[in-house]
Amino acid sequence: MAYNEETAARIRQHLQPYGDIITEKKMFGGLSFLYKGKMSVGIVKEDLCVRVLSPGDQEELKKPAVRPMDFTGKPMKEMIFVSPAGFQSESDLAYYINLGIAHAESKTK
Repeated sequence: MAYNEETAARIRQHLQPYGDIITEKKMFGGLSFLYKGKMSVGIVKEDLCVRVLSPGDQEELKKPAVRPMDFTGKPMKEMIFVSPAGFQSESDLAYYINLGIAHAESKTK
């Protein structure tokens, strides 16, 4: 599996309070974390992939470490990649995890 194990461990630590509401699944050639069955955040190689509610995704794309998630050459709706420089601190990682959880919560209502 092509993803950073250290980043996976950091994400698991942040998601621990959610208990069994969070599951893991191999997706996008990496590892994804699902909230109530809905993809929220994941790791592909060294990058974080995050589901973000529109129009917030456009604001996130203005940040230097953020780019569109585009496997096929076409950006995926409400999905971003964040390079490691964008989530070096635990507070930055928590910020992106919370964005992903908010997206997943909006889809489970």
